[in-house]
Amino acid sequence: MKVKLEYIWLDGYQPTQKLRSKTKIWDYDPMSDPKMQTKRTLAYNGRVIPCPEELPQWSFDGSSTKQADGNNSDCLLKPVHVIMDPQRLDGYLVMCEVLNADGSPHETNYRHNLIDDEQYWFGFEQEYTLTIKNNKPLGFPSEGYPKPQGQYYCGVGSENVVGRDIIEEHLQVCLEANLNITGVNAEVMVGQWEYQVFSEGAKKASDELWLSRFLLIRLTEKYDLKVNFNPKPIKGDWNGSGLHVNFSSDLTREVGGKEMFESICEEFGKNHKNHIKLYGDGNEKRLTGLHETQHIDKFSYGVSDRGASIRIPISTIENGWKGYLEDRRPASNANPYLLCGIIYDTLLKAENKFRTIEV
Repeated sequence: MKVKLEYIWLDGYQPTQKLRSKTKIWDYDPMSDPKMQTKRTLAYNGRVIPCPEELPQWSFDGSSTKQADGNNSDCLLKPVHVIMDPQRLDGYLVMCEVLNADGSPHETNYRHNLIDDEQYWFGFEQEYTLTIKNNKPLGFPSEGYPKPQGQYYCGVGSENVVGRDIIEEHLQVCLEANLNITGVNAEVMVGQWEYQVFSEGAKKASDELWLSRFLLIRLTEKYDLKVNFNPKPIKGDWNGSGLHVNFSSDLTREVGGKEMFESICEEFGKNHKNHIKLYGDGNEKRLTGLHETQHIDKFSYGVSDRGASIRIPISTIENGWKGYLEDRRPASNANPYLLCGIIYDTLLKAENKFRTIEV
């Protein structure tokens, strides 16, 4: 059968890469290669999903995405993660790495060197704002501002939330795509929403976040709206948008202990400036020390403290200091490949002295 493969990749725009995509029509016979059958997975509706290894590489004009010069413009797309495309009949979404023409990883390919240890788990809390074309948040009056924050967070009713139909549709397509989306809620500012995705392993977690972003952005096209990932979409006394990262390892989940968690937090504090460099463009406008943030120039951690850089959840304490941590510093526009990479490096360094403990 002929299927639609939507090849998706990250462009070369810096400091905030954007999603790009194009469609390839491919003849797919799930019974054609017995060697691949054990690698394929089943979709939400029981359809067979091809594995990345059997999909063809493709190319694109890198000079149009700031990834090549016009006189040598070919870049390659290497399929790395495939899911159902629930918004399209007979379609699949194909997350790709960008390669140079000689097959080497492109300099904008931050996924390639990401260590993918499945003992390290990552959960993202993706905040964003729905806006109309002039970047005014959905629900803001044409003149002035709505009522102050307070009634919008997890609100119900048309006077408190806007855009719920879009959010519900996005939730459904993510579920149909077999993305591990774990929840949604209205956020503190009107027009602002959040959803959560979780996976074991840095590459899968990051791929699924990018794919969920793609589904959301493409969905809003038909409503003539924009998805605004700006960490401070509106100046003033309004919450910004973050990408909180919940992370854990086999050691934090199964051994734990107060000393271990405090040691991890101290190591994150030592590397605060290096983390902030990779935590999203414009984050200084959000991390002001107000609106449930710590100031960008300071580092702190605390139990159940949403004003800290790192929050130790109360559930971790109640579980005998076993569980996960939440990094509240990343901006909503941050690249999850970069986030997972530096969080993994810092966490691994902090855990080294505890690795002699049998898990």
